[in-house]
Amino acid sequence: MPKIYIIDVTNRDGVQTAKLGLSKLEKTMINLYLSEMGVFQSEFGFPTTRHETNYLRANLRLAELGVISPLRLEGWLRAISSDVELGFKMVPGLKHVNLSISTSRQMIDGKFKGKKSRRDIINEMTAAVDTAYRLGAETVGVNAEDASRTDIDYLIEYGQAAKAHGAVRLRYCDTLGYDDPFSIYEAGQALAKGVALPIELHCHGDLGMAVANSVAGARGVIDGGQDAYINTTLNGIGERAGNADLVATVLALTKSKSFAGKYELGQPIDLTKSWKIAKFASYAFGVPIPINQPGVGANAFAHESGIHADGVLKDPHNYELYGFEELGRGDPEMVETGREICAGEYSGISGFSHIMGERMSWHFKDKEEAQEILELVRYANVLSHKPLVEDELLFIARYPHTAKRLLTMTPLGSAEPDPILGTDSRL
Repeated sequence: MPKIYIIDVTNRDGVQTAKLGLSKLEKTMINLYLSEMGVFQSEFGFPTTRHETNYLRANLRLAELGVISPLRLEGWLRAISSDVELGFKMVPGLKHVNLSISTSRQMIDGKFKGKKSRRDIINEMTAAVDTAYRLGAETVGVNAEDASRTDIDYLIEYGQAAKAHGAVRLRYCDTLGYDDPFSIYEAGQALAKGVALPIELHCHGDLGMAVANSVAGARGVIDGGQDAYINTTLNGIGERAGNADLVATVLALTKSKSFAGKYELGQPIDLTKSWKIAKFASYAFGVPIPINQPGVGANAFAHESGIHADGVLKDPHNYELYGFEELGRGDPEMVETGREICAGEYSGISGFSHIMGERMSWHFKDKEEAQEILELVRYANVLSHKPLVEDELLFIARYPHTAKRLLTMTPLGSAEPDPILGTDSRL
């Protein structure tokens, strides 16, 4: 039977959320956490965007050296040959890309204002696919923006053209959250049969159905005989009402009545990492986890009413579909109520050395190394506007050269970034 894979798009769609954003170090930490969790691929950014260049190149280097592994890193580009050429020029190590163009009549008329025909859309997409492979891409996926408002016959024609030029997947975008579980099941099955390519499901929550649509669409694709790839974001953060939440989607795929034991994940997902990654995303974005968020919300395992409390104490399965331990929850959280030494943009060497040594058992070889790492930590705090978590401090200490790249912004500099690394073993 075909399988289901997860492609997380937090570092592309999540960061496009109005009024929110992430530092390049925070985006890197998310890639590391996604890799630890077992996610297949991260759509990690925009290769044609100047301020992303150092981050993208640094993360590709981390992947090359096995620091980010087995997660694959995929760049997002418009399906325009000139954009593809620019993306590969700015980030020459790219191996996996997704190329996007709008396909609905609404977008062709309302966005392109009649300047493009349906045939033009297909021609531009296929030319972009050809360009990506010519420049060294290993896999190219094509993205049908506003697919849920595109007639299915045209989507099949579009997908078949992409396949003929070597595309490995067709992304079906429910860009406005317009689908429902029934309509997206039918679309997924029809595309899987008509195009004979794996299908990605990219769903938004404008009508509150992003997770439901994602799993229903995946079922349709599998029933159509192809692998399904579901796009998710951490805590569902995304444009407007958000995307399908990673943890909730995996829970739906592994715990729900008609999926558990019947449909398989292509790669095992370590759900015990859920609590950690959800908390980090909440802290990094500055958005609290909703109290009723599946799996990771404060009330996900809280019981007050007499009948429920009595029942769960007798047997947790009475009122809990899955255990909190499965999500990596259960450990007490420590809150400092006395003296606290923090690492920030104005920290000194004494306090910083105390934090790294006493709290994290990290010892520098000499004062010069400690001063170098402290300077990077100061800059990281300037960019994130908040204290760094322990994993971020340890990342900077382990990979100072990469951290320097992530913290470097050159808005008026050359369009040709320097190579990421020489032979610095510390990255």
